[in-house]
Amino acid sequence: MKKKNWLLMLMLLTLTLVLAACSGDKEEPAKEDSKDGNESTETSSGPKELNLVVTSEPPSMHPQLATDSTSNGVLKNIFEGLTTYKNGEVTNAAAEDVKISDDQLTYTFTLRDAKWSNGDTVTAEDFKYAWIFALTPENASEYASILYPIKGAQAFNEGKGSAEDVGIKVVDEKTLEVTLENPTPYFLELTAFKTYYPIHKATAEANENWFAEAGETYVSNGPFVLSEWQHGGSMTLEKNANYWDAENVALDKVNIGMVESETTAATMFDAGEIDFLGTPFQTVALDSIERYQQEGVLSIKDYAAIYMYKFNTTDKVMSNANIRKALTLAIDRQGLIDNVTKGEQSPALGMVPTAVSGFEEDRGYFKDNDIEEAKKALEAGLKELGLSDPKELNIKLSFNTSEAHSAIAQFIQEGWRTNLGIEVTLDNSEWQVYLDKLSTLDYQIGRLGWIADYNDAYTFLEMYATADNGNNDTGWENPEYKSLIEQSNKESDPAKRLDLLKQAEAILMTEFPVAPIYYYTNLSVKKDYVEGMEQDILGHIYLKYVDIKK
Repeated sequence: MKKKNWLLMLMLLTLTLVLAACSGDKEEPAKEDSKDGNESTETSSGPKELNLVVTSEPPSMHPQLATDSTSNGVLKNIFEGLTTYKNGEVTNAAAEDVKISDDQLTYTFTLRDAKWSNGDTVTAEDFKYAWIFALTPENASEYASILYPIKGAQAFNEGKGSAEDVGIKVVDEKTLEVTLENPTPYFLELTAFKTYYPIHKATAEANENWFAEAGETYVSNGPFVLSEWQHGGSMTLEKNANYWDAENVALDKVNIGMVESETTAATMFDAGEIDFLGTPFQTVALDSIERYQQEGVLSIKDYAAIYMYKFNTTDKVMSNANIRKALTLAIDRQGLIDNVTKGEQSPALGMVPTAVSGFEEDRGYFKDNDIEEAKKALEAGLKELGLSDPKELNIKLSFNTSEAHSAIAQFIQEGWRTNLGIEVTLDNSEWQVYLDKLSTLDYQIGRLGWIADYNDAYTFLEMYATADNGNNDTGWENPEYKSLIEQSNKESDPAKRLDLLKQAEAILMTEFPVAPIYYYTNLSVKKDYVEGMEQDILGHIYLKYVDIKK
């Protein structure tokens, strides 16, 4: 379908739904691998185009500054790290070869003969430039800590060291040598993550806002290029002719609309206007799940991700651990899953999803919907705050605009009111505004989903080691917790390392700076002519492997 026609249909459909039912929303889980009932036997002779929607304008198209799944879903298809994922396994990408020293501390990457989208050669210096950018304190990269396994990286980022002391060495144009602080068994998974993507140094030095618009100034090294960007409306990705593996990229173009409402997105999918619904793009609407299940088109997969409520521990009320405990214990997770989310999720009774390696078992930190213990904690918390009536707490629950998040919040709000006598005000905001509220601690309780950046428990736990971590968003820190996280980084014995991480998780689940709610499942639906559109356990979809067979 021509892009102009597609966008026109999108605008008309959105307008029709707004006039009919004033609804708006945002994100939820995703799943995969299914059939759509509308079979096609057509053979396409024109360009292969995939039509998608995302929930909102991506907050940032800078690999080292982006923090959210919407931005990441696009970035991973227009950039490429030293490594990437294929069929759920890490494989070489921009790096043609990697050698690891016997002590597991030095990684030597040999770059393949790859080009940037403007035709320039991808060099080792481009990687070093990007990583140092993320670590430079003035750039305020919230994901800088994911580079901390590199020797000297944390010290530089915290203003205690210099860029020259960071263990990143450009041996020559095609050779990058990286020295780590401690053996990091998942380091090659990290080099597939967006913060480890390269930046075209010459472009970034010539224009510090190179990532704000599509076009010639947006230079990338992935299988697709960002060719058009109508802010707040749509994005267009086109096949990168200069990509080193372009001959194995089937799609010519990807049209991405921005549709906040999950219901609108489902209607578009049903009408054949888009080809896929699921993470990391727009998600399956709650009220469509059962219908898609009955039609046999809904795919449900395990997902290393958690849905949770964060507490702003710098707030007077939320600074009280007993109040946080009471609110956490008084959530009926199974009831929420059975009656609202309906996606075969699992109640989250810990911080690390059971889909993560080494954390498959239920650690049993607390019981689901434990009203008796919740009331005891509430009574203790009120006394500590000098209050006598739960209604005096004046609690506000914040979330980003979404039908799903709103429905979840209303269910939990009613449970807190009925079982604890706590009145809660609901507060929703557009995605970027909401992210700003979290990062500036301008909230009391706020919802968030966290998807594993790599298949290791550390990705769910390290952000809470210090209050100033860019992804902490709670103001909470604990010296013993921090020590356990640091010890886990130095521990070379896998079993002992796992035990340290579980000890840290236990502290988190004693003080409750966050309330785990459920472990996601990955829900998705796709047209049967779409091949290779499959998420792995981390929710990745690499459009490089997708094909349209009409």
